[in-house]
Amino acid sequence: MDEQQQQQQEMKVKNSWHRPQIIVVTALIAVGIIIMVAIAVVQHKPLNQKYKYGIVLDAGSSHTSVYIYEWPAEKENNTGMVQQKHSCNVKGKGISSYSGTPHKAGESLKECMDEAKKTIPKHRHQETPVYLGATAGMRLLKMDDNTASEKVLKSVATSLQSYPFSYEGARIISGQEEGAFGWITVNYLSDNFRKASGTVGALDLGGASTQITFVSRQELESPDNSIDFRLYGNDYHLYTHSFLCYGKDQVLKLSLEKQIEPKLDMTDNIILEDPCFHPGYIVNKSFQSVFDSPCVKKINSFLGQQSFIHKGLGDWNKCHEAIKKVFNTTYCRYSRCSFNDIFQPPVEGRFGAFSAYFFVMNFLNLTTFNLEEAKKNLETYCTTSWDTLKQKHPKVKEKYLAEYCFSGTYIITLLEDGYRFTNETWENIDFIKKIGDSEAGWTLGYMLNLTNMIPAEAPDTPLLPYGGYVMLMLILSLLIFVFFILGYIFFRRPSGPTHKEII
Repeated sequence: MDEQQQQQQEMKVKNSWHRPQIIVVTALIAVGIIIMVAIAVVQHKPLNQKYKYGIVLDAGSSHTSVYIYEWPAEKENNTGMVQQKHSCNVKGKGISSYSGTPHKAGESLKECMDEAKKTIPKHRHQETPVYLGATAGMRLLKMDDNTASEKVLKSVATSLQSYPFSYEGARIISGQEEGAFGWITVNYLSDNFRKASGTVGALDLGGASTQITFVSRQELESPDNSIDFRLYGNDYHLYTHSFLCYGKDQVLKLSLEKQIEPKLDMTDNIILEDPCFHPGYIVNKSFQSVFDSPCVKKINSFLGQQSFIHKGLGDWNKCHEAIKKVFNTTYCRYSRCSFNDIFQPPVEGRFGAFSAYFFVMNFLNLTTFNLEEAKKNLETYCTTSWDTLKQKHPKVKEKYLAEYCFSGTYIITLLEDGYRFTNETWENIDFIKKIGDSEAGWTLGYMLNLTNMIPAEAPDTPLLPYGGYVMLMLILSLLIFVFFILGYIFFRRPSGPTHKEII
């Protein structure tokens, strides 16, 4: 009887798996485990970072560059975290050179804008803003021929509107804007807006203009030289000025004009002995090549077709004196000026010098020397014969190679005699091309400022906040534990008659 009872009891235990209570509890446990695993997988999946894009075209006096920027869709302190993703240099000269054939200005942008279409994800095209900012070359064209400048801008606008991006305008930006946005770029890339150490000043040198911008602790006597920005929750009050016609290409014309002008009445061929060009340099040039700019005086068309002999002397000290003549320092209506009656407080703090500042000083290998050493090394360089120089740099275009002595001397003269940097403050100048992967210049600052007007997009976030996720997983774990206990109880409970009932 005992053996029979044992067998029956074992059968009852085995049959317990088929009881409805056990099936329900097992199903609940399985569902609970599945839910926990699913929530954990979704909660910890990698978040896809959403990016937005913007395109800024820098239409300078000598060339046009297209910059593509990207930034996270969510913004930090109302300013997007912008980084340079891609850049493209448009082939040919700047858009201002197409004043006679304005339709070609728009056509010149095609190759780089086609690259932009490929670089930016297609689903972002329609929301990607495109801005073209024209600088000093177009400022000069507007001064000289307003109708021609409008036709050029219309041409580039038509070209940009043909792309699937959000066209936001093509305009000539002011010199003050150019300087201020360059300042934003340098400080943004250096992460100075989030540091307690303060900001650095910006020195920008192009072909047709030059800008200086910095935060000054002194009262700014000229409202025209003051501009305010709010970035990352902080207000910045800047001194800035842009000198039109004082880019390295235009100031060369100014210098040549001052040397040629006393000789214009001469009937014989004019030989211009230029201390800023290398000994052995002899080139025939037309007067038109010097007097074709609003920065210099107009001459009659007949004289414009005539030529002069441009002969190099390679005398740095005389070159320095000749360049100083393009600065008017005889009159200042303020407590202090830089030159040409323009107010400027004393330079203070560190400065980043970029664009032509870097390219010229880097070529001359003068970026790491103090002021006196830079002068001595440049003096030696300028005395180098033209033939020796061409042999040493066979891949550099002769036009550019010939002008480095002048450009280097102009940079030193501008900084020392124009902006009043001294031997001591020269040490605070850093000549820079890039900071990180982004180029120094006004375009990134321009884009950074414009992102304040672009609506932020909600970022991807985890399914639950961390605290809620932990609490939910704890509750589910407790429920599953309870179901296990219930299952065990139901499993062990006999399903048939009890031992007493059998007896």
